[in-house]
Amino acid sequence: MTERTSLFPEMPLDAWRPTKNTLHLYLQIVGKIRLKTHPRVNHWWHVPLYVTPRGLSTRTIPFAGGNFEIEFDFHRHQLEIRTSDGRVEDFALYDGLTVADFYASVFANLAKLGIRAEIKAEPYEAPSTTPFAEDHENSSYDKEYIERFHRILVEVDDIFEEFRGRFCGKSTPVHLFWHSFDLALTRFSGRPAPPIPGANMVTREAYSHEVISFGFWFGDDKPNSVAAPAFYSYTAPKPDGLENEPLKPDSAFWTPDGGMALLMYDEVRKMDDPRAAVLEFLESTYQAGAKRADWAVENFQLRKL
Repeated sequence: MTERTSLFPEMPLDAWRPTKNTLHLYLQIVGKIRLKTHPRVNHWWHVPLYVTPRGLSTRTIPFAGGNFEIEFDFHRHQLEIRTSDGRVEDFALYDGLTVADFYASVFANLAKLGIRAEIKAEPYEAPSTTPFAEDHENSSYDKEYIERFHRILVEVDDIFEEFRGRFCGKSTPVHLFWHSFDLALTRFSGRPAPPIPGANMVTREAYSHEVISFGFWFGDDKPNSVAAPAFYSYTAPKPDGLENEPLKPDSAFWTPDGGMALLMYDEVRKMDDPRAAVLEFLESTYQAGAKRADWAVENFQLRKL
């Protein structure tokens, strides 16, 4: 493979859907542990997972007597739980490992380390509604596609981190939301947003302030969603005329309702410089949203050193 295609390998949804669905549920179990045990942070920043050289991590979580971390190692294909006093528990990830068995193994290993976490043990906006302890159906773990998944996350995370560094206003970390299975980054104008009528607790907190969000998802089968990997961006609240703003590169486009800008992953793979193309897309969507929502762009520009 060329360097270009190795960093952005083929990732058709149809080819790894069973593995993606199973992994999504694994991530929800670990993510809910972080949600339950980590101190609350504004806009749900205590909820996501983070890309690491080996996989995905909760990062540090406090608990009585120290702290701990849970990490998916997609090189060794195992889940590791590490504590600040040097103890480690782990178990293998393999094809045939049901969600029920994964759930049981996680909590058995936490118990060995003296860590207690009581979660709502059922999926949230996921491809299954079966409680984790009863899910003996989802058990696919294709190592090849898991490794591709991680390779893509590493590259996209690097791009998003570079883009994040161009902004001196309030910004989220680059993080993976386990409920929606997307890697995301959000910039804030600093102004409160009007309440969203009928919004649930999660949405109210997430969109309590004006934002422009950027992300990457692997595609899914939800209604009105995109069934293929894509980069995206949206501005919330959506300003009038957003869809009339130009996007770059030429293959980027607005969805029919004008609320979302998309750049398809398979289009990026064809480009001579995929990284530059994604950065161009991110910048054009930021400029579009900031212009239409009347952000004070000059206040957020980094000064040259």
